[in-house]
Amino acid sequence: MKTAPDFTSITTFIFDVDGVLTDGSVISYASGEHARNFYIKDGYAIEKALQGGYNVIIISGGFEEGVKNRLTFLGVKDIFLGVKDKIALFNTYLHDKHLSNSSILYMGDDIPDYKMLKLVGLPTCPSDAAQDIKEICTYISTYPGGRGAVRDVIEKVMKAQGKWLKEQW
Repeated sequence: MKTAPDFTSITTFIFDVDGVLTDGSVISYASGEHARNFYIKDGYAIEKALQGGYNVIIISGGFEEGVKNRLTFLGVKDIFLGVKDKIALFNTYLHDKHLSNSSILYMGDDIPDYKMLKLVGLPTCPSDAAQDIKEICTYISTYPGGRGAVRDVIEKVMKAQGKWLKEQW
């Protein structure tokens, strides 16, 4: 039996890109560029999380300049693309920033995220994640990747901590 998710202790969000911040679709152009679609409501929530003092980290095996540009536009500073060993990067980041695993929410959607999800305090995934991923996540969003899953978890954390809608009206 899974334990209920504890959104109150989260200080840090870590997101994968493909299948989490995007729907996993890739448009491949003749130029060699690959384009991805981002959901504006997920972007809004990322901005609010950053304004609320949360750490937002992006770790992805893929690399496209357009992805980096979108995340930079939102204000994300900790963007790690083209990462081959997510666990090594994760451990270094935790050590350097003096973070505890228990304060971290990670959202992933497929097998490359499996080990990372096992290391964090709150493993989460979109509704359309791979079944093996759903089985190890404490929280499964009702929204699919690239269509509100990121907004969902950010909003739940911020609401649980009394920070959602604060100073926005």
